[in-house]
Amino acid sequence: MDQPEAFCSSTEFRAAAARELLRAALEDLSQEQLKRFRHKLRDAPLDGRSIPWGRLERADAMDLAEQLTQFYGPEPALDVTRKTLKRADVRDVAARLKEQRLQRLGPSSSALLSVSEYKKKYREHVLQQHAKVKERNARSVKINKRFTKLLIARESATLVDEVPGLAEEQEPERARRSDTHTFNRLFGRDGEGQRPLTVVLQGPAGIGKTMAAKKILYDWAAGKLYHDQVDFAFFLPCRELLERPGTCSLAGLILDQCPHRSAPVRQMLARSERLLFILDGADELPPPGPAEAAPCTDPFEAADGARVLGGLMSKTLLPHARLLVTARATAPGRLQSRLCSPQCAEVRGFSDKDKKKYFHKFFRDERMAERAYRFVKENETLFALCFVPFVCWIVCTVLRQQLELGQDLSRTSKTTTSVYLLFIASVLSSAPAADGPQMQGELRKLCRLAREGILRHRAQFGEKDLERLALRGSKVQTLFLSKKELPGVLETEVTYQFMDQSFQEFFAALSYLLEDERDLRAPADSVGALLRGDTELRGHLTLTTRFLFGLLNTERMRDVERHFGGVASERVKQEVLRWVQEQGQGRPRAAAEGTEETEEPEEEEGELNYPLELLYCLYETQEGAFVRQALRGLPELELERVRFSRMDLVVLSYCVRCCPAGQALRLVSCGLVPAQEKKKKGLLKRLHGSLSGSSSSQATMRKPQASPLRSLFEAMTDQHCGLNSLTVQQPGLQEALRYLISVLRQSPALTTLDLSDCHLSESMVTYLCAVLQQPGCRLQTLSLTSMALSEQSLKELQTVRTAKPGLVISHPALDSHPSPPTGFSSAL
Repeated sequence: MDQPEAFCSSTEFRAAAARELLRAALEDLSQEQLKRFRHKLRDAPLDGRSIPWGRLERADAMDLAEQLTQFYGPEPALDVTRKTLKRADVRDVAARLKEQRLQRLGPSSSALLSVSEYKKKYREHVLQQHAKVKERNARSVKINKRFTKLLIARESATLVDEVPGLAEEQEPERARRSDTHTFNRLFGRDGEGQRPLTVVLQGPAGIGKTMAAKKILYDWAAGKLYHDQVDFAFFLPCRELLERPGTCSLAGLILDQCPHRSAPVRQMLARSERLLFILDGADELPPPGPAEAAPCTDPFEAADGARVLGGLMSKTLLPHARLLVTARATAPGRLQSRLCSPQCAEVRGFSDKDKKKYFHKFFRDERMAERAYRFVKENETLFALCFVPFVCWIVCTVLRQQLELGQDLSRTSKTTTSVYLLFIASVLSSAPAADGPQMQGELRKLCRLAREGILRHRAQFGEKDLERLALRGSKVQTLFLSKKELPGVLETEVTYQFMDQSFQEFFAALSYLLEDERDLRAPADSVGALLRGDTELRGHLTLTTRFLFGLLNTERMRDVERHFGGVASERVKQEVLRWVQEQGQGRPRAAAEGTEETEEPEEEEGELNYPLELLYCLYETQEGAFVRQALRGLPELELERVRFSRMDLVVLSYCVRCCPAGQALRLVSCGLVPAQEKKKKGLLKRLHGSLSGSSSSQATMRKPQASPLRSLFEAMTDQHCGLNSLTVQQPGLQEALRYLISVLRQSPALTTLDLSDCHLSESMVTYLCAVLQQPGCRLQTLSLTSMALSEQSLKELQTVRTAKPGLVISHPALDSHPSPPTGFSSAL
């Protein structure tokens, strides 16, 4: 019998014994004693709750026993009965019940505590258990010292465009730093005064979702969060529960987190509206299918982990409990289909200010911290990547080792893949040179283990898995795998997992480069199976796919050969290239003006976020020739309703620089991720600013902030950029459009520009007309359809048409507008 079954059997035995003792005690009472007992039971509620008098007034001994059991649970009901008997002055029966209980069930400790008494014990236990967190290298650090605030934004249905007054956008749109106030707002009331019961924290791998969830649990136990709303909070790691052998009940999972196995679970569950369950990594649940078993409805039902988690998420189990769910944002539609009315919030990682704070928390030496931070700050791309806390940790770990050894910090990294590879090289450098060949063989086996796990949705491995690959007790096991011991019925069960899930995905990607074609047992093992596999799995494989692209860089392949031995497969690179080019086949292109538009097929759940995710993959390669060749299969890129982050724009700008000749780009109804919400100045600071007169003068002198889209338009001026068609269907974007117009005279290939649905002021049209007449402007087609233009603007555009007959300018009012007199020109 495994542990969960043993627990269930023990619980059932104790419940039956408790019911029997309860009935026997109440049947010993006379009618007068029973009457007094009922009144005392009504007048002395436990934990603020009592059985309604309507159920008690005419209840006999059998009915009372049943009511007590159902309301409080079998064992807590014994305690309530004994205390009530004493108050009713039936002390002999109370003493006999105490003695019989001791004989039948043994001593009870906290089981006899009320929920209100147990809350304090449980909070103290949580504070002790979660005061420290383990870093990926197994070093324990205090959570309050290591946790650095993250940017968290509650999601909204609307996109944020770069329009005047962006700073005045509604509060929920803006990212807030994750302090106590922000965490409290997650379950705050909406515009209609309703509180959400389910909140989803979503974001990419390594962004800090799990750390934020653990900090929320710790702050709750410290009395800083939800203190008047939540009595008990529980942390449930989904991946571990899904891989847990046998069955378990929610009640059993709760007991696992309590300091005593005799916690008043029934009483806790009876007030489910006062419970918070934190489900970490809920995207690990497989997609719901027609053959899926119904989710749990009973917290005491023993079931597999998927049914218990499914019951909580769908609200068939404890519908009034609060859920805080963390998930990667790879396939949000699939996850939300399991959830009941979720409120989503996006974890956006570190702000620039918090990156610096993290460096100073990581390095104990102030001078070392400042030197490392300055080095990263000067590397613009690496600094941008550090918005992801896990990447920041890797960078700090590598730099600390280099600084301690007196090594040069000059080696730079531009992509997540190169940062991970640099970290692995740093870890391996600590091993003696003589161990090199043996470790290389072990590393290749570790890659195979990672790949098997990723494809089979496994993160935990048993000792037999390691023995099969001769990895048990190896050097790489101690370097890259963490060991976990779980108490079993007969013996302790030992499992291993990678120091972070993203490392398993990195090693899995690496396995494809190191594979020997002769070792492939089946087509399912090939890189083609990874890329063209089941769409249900594709969202789960997003990061693995990105890493695979990053490893295809020629320099990275040489690094792989040096550290892992063997020869990196060039065949894989060609197969990946073919797959990218296939992505452009069968996808309908936007219809030409005046023709019927073909309907875009809906993307299947789990599919890569096409084409932005594809651009991220290409960016990871950092190999212009490869990207140019790949994009030839995608003659038109369309990005619709995307909220661009700073990193999104870095990626898009890089790919635009690498565009092949004839490339087209369409940006339709896109927006920008709003800036971080700034705290209001304190009263003293504002008074000081007013008295010194600096506030008004600074406001007058402050220059408008450059558009985040500027880097994208700069990329169009690169001599290697072959982009010849651009559509910017964006309302607003005044600052960005001004810069776009200015680069028209420098772009080597742009011949078609569609600004339909954009807004151009009269002065902006004047500026556009001046640029169009510059000799460096190669534009041949300009579409201004649907744009409202003044009479003056139409005159100026007509002048350009006359001056440049080779330039086609489309606008409904232009054809009917008279040509200007000869000699009229637009001033710059």
